[in-house]
Amino acid sequence: MRQKISFKSGDLTLAGQLETPTREIKFYALFAHCFTCGKDIAAASRISRALTQQGIAVLRFDFTGLGNSDGDFANSNFSSNIQDLVAAADHLRDHFKAPQLLIGHSLGGAAVLAAAEHMNEVQAITTIGAPSDAQHVAHNFAAHLDEINSAGEAKVSLAGREFTIKKQFIDDIAKYDSSHISKLKRALLVMHSPIDATVKISEAEKIYAAAKHPKSFISLDDADHLLTNKEDADYVAHIIASWATRYVKYDKS
Repeated sequence: MRQKISFKSGDLTLAGQLETPTREIKFYALFAHCFTCGKDIAAASRISRALTQQGIAVLRFDFTGLGNSDGDFANSNFSSNIQDLVAAADHLRDHFKAPQLLIGHSLGGAAVLAAAEHMNEVQAITTIGAPSDAQHVAHNFAAHLDEINSAGEAKVSLAGREFTIKKQFIDDIAKYDSSHISKLKRALLVMHSPIDATVKISEAEKIYAAAKHPKSFISLDDADHLLTNKEDADYVAHIIASWATRYVKYDKS
């Protein structure tokens, strides 16, 4: 079952979709989409729906300035992504049940790794094609960095769409590294394709090396970065569901 959700992140209203199973809910998960994507990208919707078949409810939402959420993308940054995730978790806690599983795709993976410390109930985290830190995303507009630094902003083409990237975004991602990964104290599943052309698999190696046990790695073989093939998204969901039920404590009666 799908339910439209809206919640506040600061002064802005963000839009989400809560996917719930038709049978009893085992636990709730929170899904963070990829950079400049949205909650309705195929990977997010397919993985969410597939997880509901395993009894897991999933909230996916549009980050500030994207999709149906309020705000201007140009004024958002990695810090606001973390704030949005915390606000989404707060909404689940207040109106349903706090998320016990975080799932992040691409930059969303880096975001859930950074946001986890603000969510005490989270017991397991999964990253999919994620960089080890937020600064990695700058390679998407490396050719415009001089213009951004000198003029304060630049229009860049990302995935066939035009976005304004401001210097505040560059300054913000520079504040983050991967030191928090070793302090997660949660089970971690790293999923990555060895042929990912957007985020190299060496980033997955950095995440895995930095994390402490329990940690697991699953290769996504010939999947592309956005998991455009339904079979790949279904496989990811199946693995996440099987893995998470080992680490998330819930009523199994």
